[in-house]
Amino acid sequence: MRPSEDCGLCSLCTGRTKLVLPSGDPSSGIAFVGEAPGESEDLQGRPFVGRSGKILDKMMAEEGLDRSRVMITNTVKCRPPKNRDPTKEEMAACRRFLDSELSSCRLVIGLGKSACRDLLGYEGKMGDIVNKRTFITVEGKEIAFIPTYHPAACIYNKEAREGLRETIRTARGELEAGN
Repeated sequence: MRPSEDCGLCSLCTGRTKLVLPSGDPSSGIAFVGEAPGESEDLQGRPFVGRSGKILDKMMAEEGLDRSRVMITNTVKCRPPKNRDPTKEEMAACRRFLDSELSSCRLVIGLGKSACRDLLGYEGKMGDIVNKRTFITVEGKEIAFIPTYHPAACIYNKEAREGLRETIRTARGELEAGN
C-alpha cells in the first residue's frame, strides 16, 4: 500500500515537493528505516540521497553491502518543515504505509532515535540500545529489529560510526544467509 500522490492524511502534505517512497529491493527481506525525508529527498522523491544518504552509501560500500540489495524507507513520506523531527501524529498518519512496506521483512533496522521511537516505542538514549536485536510487531507478525545510529550522527561521533558499521555488517550477513 502506498499513499496517493494527493495524500493529505497529515499537515506534512502542504510543504512537500514529492512523496518519498522506498528505494532498493523490497523483496530482500531487509529494510533500513529513517525518520523523515530531508530537502534533497523531497526534491528527488527518493530516501537517503542527501548528506546522510552519502554517508550511508559510503559506509555500506565499505562494508560490502550495495544499497540496491535492501529496501530503504522512512517513517513518514513527506519532509517536515525545517527538517524537524516528525511528530507522533505525523508518524501515525503514515504508519499504515510503513507497515505495508515492512510486513514481508525478516529484519528491520531503525536509523536514529525518531525511527526507533516510532517502530519500537523507545524514548531513551540510543547508546543503550544500538545493535541490540529485539522484535517489533508489524501487521501481527514478529520481525527482528536492530536499532542503530542515524548516518548524520556519524559525522562527528566515532561511537556512532562504529555502531552503524556493525549494523551494516549484520545486515549484509543476514542478506547473504537469506539468499
